[in-house]
Amino acid sequence: MEYPAGRVADWVVAGVLLILATPLIVGLALAIKCDTKGPVFIRRKRVAAGRPYTALKFRSTPRDNAFGHPTRVGRLLQNTQIENLPQLVNVLRGEMSCINPRPERPFFLD
Repeated sequence: MEYPAGRVADWVVAGVLLILATPLIVGLALAIKCDTKGPVFIRRKRVAAGRPYTALKFRSTPRDNAFGHPTRVGRLLQNTQIENLPQLVNVLRGEMSCINPRPERPFFLD
């Protein structure tokens, strides 16, 4: 099976970034767990290239509420956009790309 060059580049970039970011990911997961109760990751429905999928993100609000006030760790995650780091897993799965346009929430596409 042949893969387009862009897809191979996505795998390489996402794989290398995940390996390099592993200490940061573990540290952030511990910080989130110490800051609030609940899961470390949240799942958000998104649409990319006309296909729906579930994007992974670090949880930055006290509950699974996209519009709640961020926690102490959550402010850092949102200000630096590190909350999106787990989406590299979505890139490895082929659900999104490193270079394509930002995925949208299905609500905006209906």
